[in-house]
Amino acid sequence: VQLQASGGGMVQPGGSLRLSCAASGSTLDNYAIGWFRQAPQKERERVSCISISSSDPRISYADSVKGRFTISRDNAKNTVYLQMNSLKPEDMAVYYCAATIDSQCRVIVGLGQGTLVTVSS
Repeated sequence: VQLQASGGGMVQPGGSLRLSCAASGSTLDNYAIGWFRQAPQKERERVSCISISSSDPRISYADSVKGRFTISRDNAKNTVYLQMNSLKPEDMAVYYCAATIDSQCRVIVGLGQGTLVTVSS
């Protein structure tokens, strides 16, 4: 499955962005979808995960983004979103979405091109 993340950009601290993850050539509703990020000189971090169901999904967040980020999916639109509020400089990274086959988004079967999020005043 091929994925493409979009919606990144530059915002000031405290600002918001909404990232989108779309699939081409396949549907997302067979996969749990995870959002990951990687900052320079740092390891890739799992930010959030949403299970297959769009009507009653299981959702998890990294402690660093709890209360600020919201993941959601619209299987009808074949898209998963990551709403990011109250952004901090430490959120700055390339964000990726990934199709996974487990409920905790650990087994990645498709990783899309990322989108850069810059948080700076």
